[in-house]
Amino acid sequence: MTTVWHNPRCSKSRTALCALTDSGRDVVVRRYLDDPPTAAELSDILDRLGLEPWDITRLGEPRAKELGLADRPRDRAEWIAVLAANPVLIQRPIVLTEDGRAVLARDEESVRSLLE
Repeated sequence: MTTVWHNPRCSKSRTALCALTDSGRDVVVRRYLDDPPTAAELSDILDRLGLEPWDITRLGEPRAKELGLADRPRDRAEWIAVLAANPVLIQRPIVLTEDGRAVLARDEESVRSLLE
């Protein structure tokens, strides 16, 4: 089963979800703004993505500016806690595949890699 951390207001998220469902995959949609990930889930996903929390943070969001994230030290645990408390800051969509991969599917190439 493929899981998509999805925000229906995001065009990139909608595009990825459409491509996955059109491919015939069984897809579970997690509206992560309504069902935020825990810090433990974020840590696991980051490990699977091979990224750090600041790599998946939407620094242009007003909330990121309020929190001063651009100038905050790069402390993994602290940033994960911030993302767990403020899921609007998480880049989307994040796709979790049945084979254990995780992909930040923000561009056509990333989405295509999921379909191969």
